[in-house]
Amino acid sequence: MMAYGDGTDVASGIVYALLAYISWGLLPLYWKMLERLPPESILAHRILWSFLFVVGLLAVKKRLPEWKSLFGSRAVFGAALLSAALISLNWLVYIASVNSGHIVEASLGYYINPLVNVLLGVLFLRERPSKPQWAAIGLAAAGVLILTLSYGKFPWIALILAFSFGLYGLAKKKTAVDPLLGLSWETIIPLPAAVVFLTVTGGIAAPFADASSLPLLLAGAATALPLLWFAQAAKRLALSTVGLFQYLAPSISLVIGVAVYNEPFSDAHMISFACIWSALALYTISSLRLNAVKKQEASQ
Repeated sequence: MMAYGDGTDVASGIVYALLAYISWGLLPLYWKMLERLPPESILAHRILWSFLFVVGLLAVKKRLPEWKSLFGSRAVFGAALLSAALISLNWLVYIASVNSGHIVEASLGYYINPLVNVLLGVLFLRERPSKPQWAAIGLAAAGVLILTLSYGKFPWIALILAFSFGLYGLAKKKTAVDPLLGLSWETIIPLPAAVVFLTVTGGIAAPFADASSLPLLLAGAATALPLLWFAQAAKRLALSTVGLFQYLAPSISLVIGVAVYNEPFSDAHMISFACIWSALALYTISSLRLNAVKKQEASQ
C-alpha cells in the first residue's frame, strides 16, 4: 500500500479518480449511440466483450494462473455468482433507463447509493452510523418520497440502481477479490447465457453488420477501464477522499440528461435533488469529521 502522504502519489490518485468518475458520468452518451438496439442485446454484448477484454488484460499481465486458481474456491464462486447477478441487473436497468429517456432518474439512483451503503452497513456489517448520518438517510428518504408523490409512481429505476449497486459492493467487500479478477468472474458466469441469447437472436454479428453498432466492440474497455482506474485511485488516496469524487459521475449524467437530451427537470425534481444533495453534504461532512477524530485517536 502506498503512503497517502506522498504528494506525487496523491496527485496520480486524483488523476485516476477523475478518469474513473468522469468516464462513468459520460456513459449515457456512449449507450445512446446504441439506443436502436434492445437493452438485452447491449447487455449481452457488454458481458461478452468485457470478458474478452479482461481475460486479454490478465494474459498480458501474466495473471491467468492467478485467475484460474480461484476456480476451486466455493466462497469466491458463491460471492461471484451473487455479484454477477447484481451487476448484470444494474447494467441492464441503467442501459434501459438511459435509452428510454430516464437519465435524470438514473443519476438520482447513484446519488442515493452512498446512503444506501450506510443502510446496508447497519443491516449486514453491524456498523453504527452517527446521528448526522442517520439524519442524512432521513433527508434522502424525504427526497425520494417527494419525487414519488410528484411522479404519481415509485422511482423504481433510481432505487433498483442504488440498491443493486450497493448490494454488489457489499458482496465484493465480503470476498475482497482483486477488481480485475473479480470482473472476470462476474462476466464469465453470465457469459454462456449472453452468447446463447446473441446466437438465438442473431445479434452476435451486430458489431460487424454496420458502422452504427461498432461501439459494441468497445463495451468491454468502457466497462473495465473505469473500474481499473478506480482501483488505482483507491490504492493512492484515503477512502474518504475517493468518496468525495463519487458525486461527480451522477452530476455529469444529470447535466447530460437535462442539457443534451432535454429530459424534464421540474420543481419537484429540484426539491427532491436538493434533499439528496443536502443529505450527501451532511453525510460527507460527518464522515470527514469522524475520520479526523479516528486519526487523532490513533496518533495518541
